[in-house]
Amino acid sequence: MKKIMISVAPVAATDILINPRAIARDVYECYKNGASMVHLHVRDLNGRLTPDLSLLEETVAYIREACDIVVEISTGGVSDLTIEERCQPCYAPFVEATSLNVGSVNLGEAVYLNPIKDVRYCVQQILENNKRPEIEVFEVGMINTVRELAEQFDFVKPILFALVFGHGGEMPATVPALKHMIDALYENFPNRNDVLWGYTQAHREDWEMVKVALDMGATTVRIGFEDSDYIAPGVRVDNNAALIGEVSDIVKAKGMMPMTPDEVRAMLQIPPLKR
Repeated sequence: MKKIMISVAPVAATDILINPRAIARDVYECYKNGASMVHLHVRDLNGRLTPDLSLLEETVAYIREACDIVVEISTGGVSDLTIEERCQPCYAPFVEATSLNVGSVNLGEAVYLNPIKDVRYCVQQILENNKRPEIEVFEVGMINTVRELAEQFDFVKPILFALVFGHGGEMPATVPALKHMIDALYENFPNRNDVLWGYTQAHREDWEMVKVALDMGATTVRIGFEDSDYIAPGVRVDNNAALIGEVSDIVKAKGMMPMTPDEVRAMLQIPPLKR
């Protein structure tokens, strides 16, 4: 039976009050509903991106009191932070995985800047500190960039890709766009054992493309308020656990099962969690 890693990204970019205990409670309920990874950004109390990890560390400590979910911290997000500031999660012992962004792209009205020199610096910090990168891909050319990076750096296999759709200015959340991305992935990495891919959709209002991605071979899906709070067309929810419960039901209805955190660690060769 195929196992699926369900990742929850619980904090919306528009949040203006970061409450570590509330986030941890939400994440724990998501964990109970099938989430095996949590994706967080480094934010201050007002939701702004920051290199100061103190609030994040507090949040993760509360999460760890409750469960063993895999902790992934972003090295990205639209901001004025330098790449050195963005890479601060690479040095934190409580971080197991990090996002890795490999190219620049328009995201709505914003320009998300990732010049290649910054990308190389970020890759080096991630790998030297034994974190596992989840590579966020917004355009097909970024997959080619990852292949070139893999020729320069010793990535742990399998390399995990998050194929991202739905932002204004990037790949649309359509079946042809998803197929195009998957074809490009396997063209660049013909040994399919070297890569895994997952699906992320910004501004999602229904579950149709999530279902398509699972049918087309996704190993991971990311759900949460960072991307969308819709549980059905026109229907929003006030907690992430409801979204995770819904996608868990979808996974099970397809004859699959959500992964446990330890299964994710084994899949990505993340060291076992010290208990």
